[in-house]
Amino acid sequence: MRIEAVDFFYLSMPEVTTDADGSQDALLVRVAAGGHVGWGECEAAPLPSIAAFVCPMSHGACRPVSASVLGARLDGPADIAAISARVARDSMDLLQAAHTLSGIEMAMWDLLGRQRAEPVWRMLGHRQSAPKIPYASLLFGDTAQETLARARSARADGFAAAKFGWGPIGTGHPAMDAEHFVAAREGIGRDAHLMVDLGQIFDEDVEACAARLPALDAAGVYWLEEPFAGHAYEAYAALAARSPRVGLAGGEAAHTVAMARHLMDFGEVRFIQIDCGRIGGIGPAYAVARLAQARGVTYVNHTFTTHLALSASLQPFAGILDDRICEYPAAPRPLAAAVAANPLHRDDNGEIRAPEAPGLGIDVDTAALAPYLVDTEIRVGGRLLYSTPALE
Repeated sequence: MRIEAVDFFYLSMPEVTTDADGSQDALLVRVAAGGHVGWGECEAAPLPSIAAFVCPMSHGACRPVSASVLGARLDGPADIAAISARVARDSMDLLQAAHTLSGIEMAMWDLLGRQRAEPVWRMLGHRQSAPKIPYASLLFGDTAQETLARARSARADGFAAAKFGWGPIGTGHPAMDAEHFVAAREGIGRDAHLMVDLGQIFDEDVEACAARLPALDAAGVYWLEEPFAGHAYEAYAALAARSPRVGLAGGEAAHTVAMARHLMDFGEVRFIQIDCGRIGGIGPAYAVARLAQARGVTYVNHTFTTHLALSASLQPFAGILDDRICEYPAAPRPLAAAVAANPLHRDDNGEIRAPEAPGLGIDVDTAALAPYLVDTEIRVGGRLLYSTPALE
């Protein structure tokens, strides 16, 4: 097979707010080859990602992603890896390339799995799709009382784990943050996993973050996620030395395997969180999962958006029995909820698994997405480089 078409679909809620909620818009990717179709999703701003696919060449190491993808052979996993390597080489100076490729790479795996009638996780080499404990991924409320209500709602909805992030945490006094940590713990219950995501609020300020450690410890927080910028390995290591009970987590900002490896080796995180929509797709995420196993680091998926992205994020560690906990978008916007015609529901034990169906096992509901499609054109020098394709 050869890749005949790569279509991007820019989707958006009617109103996008400043909430740290990545489910307010989306960029889906459809790849066609040999009479088969696969779907993926980029976890990045839609317009720059589309532009990276169609932009005119600047020079030999700054070519559009399309130059490495369209017409390429796609007969097996080795071809996906070859395309990814070509993008890395020929779009080296196009910094959005990894994000753009991520959705394309997912779609190639989905297409190949459907063509072979195999789930992606099996093509990766996993023997089974093991059950995972989903945690409700939620934002902190504006007040501790609102955080308490959200935690109680998650527990009432059957979640035995929850992660709260962003919101006002880190913007005021540590005592204010402590109130939110206490509220989250009270709402989710003492027997549940509780995680906290700081959204890189402290950049590289170890002292400011360390001031929150006693309250995090008192609340029994399982991990502290992304206190610093993704590349601040020294800051991660310094805080890790001062946080014996609350493990550090990070990795969603990694857009290469090397970045994730450095966070484990130099940042000393105990949990490595990889977003398939950012790191270059499923193949690189699987490589990180194997590196994490060798280092005794727990691999965790990162996804806050759709069930298409959720399924992709589960594939790299589907068969790793010891890495049990996984992120689950518990309160997505209507746009994100509309993507999958067959979302991944929790079973009677409250657990989920990567689908057994071919590819990613997710059917994209194009009819439900039509109201969210953003009509878009990109023109350069009067030449049309991109226009919104037909969803059907």
